[in-house]
Amino acid sequence: MIIQLSPDITSDQKRQLFDQVTSLKYKTNEVVTQFGTYLVGIGKKKFDVRSIGHLPGILDIHIVSDDFKLVSSKWKTEQTVIDLGDGVKIGGGHFAMMAGPCSIEGEENIYKTIEHLKANGLQIMRGGVFKPRSSPYSFRGMGIDGLKMWYKAAKEHGIKIVTEVMQVSQIEEMHDYVDVFQVGARNTQNFNLLDELGRIDKAVMIKRGISGTIDELMYSAEYVFSGGNERILLCERGIRTYERASRNTFDINAIPILKEKTHLPVIADPSHGIGLRDHVSAVALASAVAGADGIIFEIHEKPDQALSDGQQTLDFAQSSRLIHKVNKLKEVLG
Repeated sequence: MIIQLSPDITSDQKRQLFDQVTSLKYKTNEVVTQFGTYLVGIGKKKFDVRSIGHLPGILDIHIVSDDFKLVSSKWKTEQTVIDLGDGVKIGGGHFAMMAGPCSIEGEENIYKTIEHLKANGLQIMRGGVFKPRSSPYSFRGMGIDGLKMWYKAAKEHGIKIVTEVMQVSQIEEMHDYVDVFQVGARNTQNFNLLDELGRIDKAVMIKRGISGTIDELMYSAEYVFSGGNERILLCERGIRTYERASRNTFDINAIPILKEKTHLPVIADPSHGIGLRDHVSAVALASAVAGADGIIFEIHEKPDQALSDGQQTLDFAQSSRLIHKVNKLKEVLG
């Protein structure tokens, strides 16, 4: 059960409401976000909503059977739109393309990528400054200094930044230089990190875990929402299966299923999803047809010289062709 509270509800009215819900053998949880205040009731007993619907201070009541309640489409039928400012929106008919290198490698890398994005009409750049790598000897990013360099260039050219945060201690130092905090596949169930990201007013994109289920991804989003942050994106990036022909098995099924289950925007990551440069564009286009609200993919001027993930990274010519195809597809799909 989700009860939307009126902004002008008094403390006495709230206490009366909480007492009434508790009397129904429901556990009460108050959630205060950037956009509203909710009482989430957890319980199994069926009851007549009219028994509490008449109480003052209530905007609406929704019965949600899903265990993940706030991110469920069963109470919020209109899709959430993530507004990054300057006219950059994701969801609700606003299809977003986000591109950039796996890792930010330096000033030249940043400016050449921004130049490519602007030439192709993209406003969101992805890139890593803190990189979780399987091997401790691989390049692990330029850190906060690299992020500040990137932010300066992006700000000059009206480009929004998506980058991964790996631990709670990084949030504060990264906060002013990031538009979308990315939670990587290895951190999808880092609940301490999700709790902290629920306390900030920045968009958060949560990638599906390496072997995570769709429901587990929804639960991760529920952590952030219940912490107070409604600005959430979900990202399908492929899962680990027994198949070895590609880096991961991209779950195209997840896109329409998530679109049915949640009001949150759904993003596809074809670069990690298949991990093979020659097939990234095909998976990206399939994702758009399946209903994704955007795609995030890796690009580099010279992928074979990239410091990480070159095998799944498009060069600028391939990226331009993909962007052109996606724009044409959007016209067809309306």
